[in-house]
Amino acid sequence: MRIVSVVGTRPQLIKAAALSPALRARHEEILVDTGQHYDDAMAGSFFRELGLAQPDHALGAGGGSHAEQTAAMLRGLEPILTDRQPDVVLVYGDTNSTLAGALVASKLGLPVAHVEAGLRSFDRRMPEEINRVVADHLSRWLFAPTPTAVDNLRAEGIQDGVVLVGDLMQDLAARVGREVVDAGALRDVRLRLAESSEGIDLEPGAYLFATVHRAENREPDALRAWTALLRRVASPERPVILAIHPGTRLALERAGIRLAPDVRLVEPQGYRTSLTLQMHASAVLTDSGGVQREAAWLGVPCLILRDTTEWVEAVADSGGRMVVVGLDADKAIDALARLSPRDRASELARERTRAFDLAPAGAADAIVAALEREA
Repeated sequence: MRIVSVVGTRPQLIKAAALSPALRARHEEILVDTGQHYDDAMAGSFFRELGLAQPDHALGAGGGSHAEQTAAMLRGLEPILTDRQPDVVLVYGDTNSTLAGALVASKLGLPVAHVEAGLRSFDRRMPEEINRVVADHLSRWLFAPTPTAVDNLRAEGIQDGVVLVGDLMQDLAARVGREVVDAGALRDVRLRLAESSEGIDLEPGAYLFATVHRAENREPDALRAWTALLRRVASPERPVILAIHPGTRLALERAGIRLAPDVRLVEPQGYRTSLTLQMHASAVLTDSGGVQREAAWLGVPCLILRDTTEWVEAVADSGGRMVVVGLDADKAIDALARLSPRDRASELARERTRAFDLAPAGAADAIVAALEREA
């Protein structure tokens, strides 16, 4: 088969790194990078770190509004798909790149395969929710990561082409997680960060790790709420390490909001470094779907900075370690006191690394098998 895979963001590169080797072992894959995450810090380094082949086509769509970004992708993808005439156009997740790939392929009569089909937050204010719903309804193959995702598709009348395959990101996290459980991996990260972020001293359980990037959390009221939340949970003894998305940084600057002294900014990190920082943290605070799942697999307490999450199994199966707190600082403080009390945080972090034993999901092989079975 000839497969065109459309990627454009860091989470999509992580999934592609898990799936691409299985595809290329048996089929022809053409990789298209839309450039949705368009600088080296956000995505370029991921190609090198994850061992991904360089894209066959790079659209350089860049930033702009949702309409501007998606329009640039539509214009760039159409001639590529027309020329290549693939048997499958494969899209990942819920981004504008996903939407553009699914739209162009379906307009050209090319079959679409959607990895991470069926996820729903049931919040149409989220651009990602719109993207994933549209992609699902245009797809021939719907590769669902969870049983709930299958149920969501069935509730929308979609049953043909639905395959429960597990989570691609779990396959990669299982491999890399074993490489970063040792405290030496954290020491390496500390040395690298010290070159660009003065005063960051990382020890197991002695810091909180945070990411905030969702569009709804860049609105002025939300910015004030989550920065206040981070101010209240941070302290000199347990600072917050915030990996700052460029869009979030710009939103803070425009709003004139300054972060608390004990909230330490670092640039977006590579996959291995991000997994290391999560593994050894006292807890993780995030609005990212990918980071939520990684924290769940690593066994790290995770506070979800949203009112809803599409990863309901991760929360339900976490034994209370994952908590949807929204932007409520009181809820966050209560959850941290229960899940990672300061007097035991280092001990708990070390226990967690010793107990780490994550099995791969086998999602990549399941996806290739489904494509071959029904092509």
